Amino acid sequence: MGSGGGVPDLTVIVDGANVVGSRPDGWWRDRAGAAERLRRSLEPLTSVPGDVVGWPEVESFPARVVLVLEGQAKGAGLGASPIETVLAPREGDDEIVAQAKIAVSRGDLVLVATADRALIDRIERAGAQTITPTRLRNLAEA
Repeated sequence: MGSGGGVPDLTVIVDGANVVGSRPDGWWRDRAGAAERLRRSLEPLTSVPGDVVGWPEVESFPARVVLVLEGQAKGAGLGASPIETVLAPREGDDEIVAQAKIAVSRGDLVLVATADRALIDRIERAGAQTITPTRLRNLAEA
């Protein structure tokens, strides 16, 4: 649990492939570059409003952001960033579920950004919530 008197910590896990693929901006020509642009765009995401995670009585939660990359996107630059980047050893979905289970087992609220229907079902069974790629990008731009 978090340090705020019974308020849990928040971990936001980003399905890099799905979020990058949600915008037809030429990402398929340079997957590593697209993943790096996504990572940079997420850096402002330092907190999430409580109502987004079902805690309207909490103004906002500091956010630990984990970006999961797979395949050709794993060539993205991994320089200094507040975004934790995890390179999936095999399937990105399996790594996302594993990261969600770890955070849930710590007692964190877990919010996974994806629009992948099969992954959403797995995430919810693991005890995490989901958010759409568009909503994630809007939170990062707020």
